[in-house]
Amino acid sequence: MLSKKRRRVDPPSIHPRNRYSENPPDFALLGSLCPSFQSFLLPPRRPGGRPTIDWSDFNATRELTRVLLLHDHGVHWWIPDGQLCPTVPNRSNYIHWLQDLLSSDVIPPIQISEEKVRVFDIGTGANCIYPLLGASLLGWSFVGSDVTKIALEWARKNVQSNPHLSELIEIRNACDPSSSGKIENDVVRGEEALEGSTHNPNMWSGCCSELPVLVGVIKDGEKFDFCMCNPPFFESVEEAGLNPKTSCGGTFEEMVFPGGEQAFITRIIDDSLRLKHSFRWFTSMVGRKANLKFLVSKLHEVGVSVVKTTEFVQGHTTRWGLAWSFLTPAKKFIALQTPKRSHNSFMLEGLQRQVGAFQVLKSVESFFLAAGASCKSDLSSFCVNVTLLEHIGELQKNDSDTSEITSSPAIESNNFQHSLKGLPFRISVFHQVPGTVLVRASSLDKESSSGSFFVFFQQLEDALKAQFLKPNTKN
Repeated sequence: MLSKKRRRVDPPSIHPRNRYSENPPDFALLGSLCPSFQSFLLPPRRPGGRPTIDWSDFNATRELTRVLLLHDHGVHWWIPDGQLCPTVPNRSNYIHWLQDLLSSDVIPPIQISEEKVRVFDIGTGANCIYPLLGASLLGWSFVGSDVTKIALEWARKNVQSNPHLSELIEIRNACDPSSSGKIENDVVRGEEALEGSTHNPNMWSGCCSELPVLVGVIKDGEKFDFCMCNPPFFESVEEAGLNPKTSCGGTFEEMVFPGGEQAFITRIIDDSLRLKHSFRWFTSMVGRKANLKFLVSKLHEVGVSVVKTTEFVQGHTTRWGLAWSFLTPAKKFIALQTPKRSHNSFMLEGLQRQVGAFQVLKSVESFFLAAGASCKSDLSSFCVNVTLLEHIGELQKNDSDTSEITSSPAIESNNFQHSLKGLPFRISVFHQVPGTVLVRASSLDKESSSGSFFVFFQQLEDALKAQFLKPNTKN
């Protein structure tokens, strides 16, 4: 008898653009390059295996994060004992997901004076990991906020240690937003700023639980593409210490909040109602799937226009991403006279359970093979490199030698534009959540015509939607 529990077509995995998706950190190599990390390495658990570390040793996990940031991202970083130590691959997943939301164009851009993507990091912590990763990976601009003196002090030190990124990152005292401005060496201003202790069980009693999150921290007239947050996941110190196999540190303020993550993210939702037009997307990480379901219901109750979720996987750890917006969703491809850019994408939503990224990728390949294009698939990275050859005239209809996709009327398509002959490009397919796939095209020729590029991509979108998505049968 089949289980009633819904089964995934494709198991969740690390984000495909994450640099560690195909090549996990090589501890032996890192140890040979960094003697300070070598001292933490443990022998392989089985013959032929890789060395590992003691994950319950805070010093070992902190040194791993330091070495990965330095070796793979060119970022100098350190935190004092007891502060929350982030895992680099997991945090990179969040950044890449925001990039997916941005490229999907579900929500149109808001008017921002700067051309750079602008992000607000709620509770950046002493580690300041999201601003450092987002600025180094994508050149985004960040405002990172926090409320404790030690978090603000060390976040600023970490920014100052990376002069090549310092112009992109502002650290802001949430209790005294006017004191932030540029990175400074002086002590935190504002008497409300908390000292930050790992042993303060009464920390959030009284008015402390009403510390500002977004409202009162965002300045008048400020606009952001995103806010992001790694919220306090737990309701108590005892609950936070239930996993003895890992030691990533974390102060009371970073780990615990009355009502746990559900209550904290609800605070963000409440603030988002008052800042609807200040953010393109509001987002947060979620630690428990049960909380995710509650929060999605809450968002629908308050009348958001769009809700998106995803799953972050790193090793045996799973987290979820939650995003919402109050802005009006854009209609895709309203006109071809769009500004020239090197990327374009669309979502396939409402797919049947047996359809996943692999099936869509094979259909993309078949679509272009039907046109006589040169295709080279890379199943490990879920992409197809395509070149439309000089002799191509138009797509062949009902060609009996092509694969199953051409047997569907959906694949019958209009002629490709003459200007596309010889155009190289890449189609990538990303599994978002069950039933949703993101398809993105990247032109490999910077001089190609953007108008023609959008024409063929629109044809691909129409074909895939006609093949995989059931028409609305409602009367």
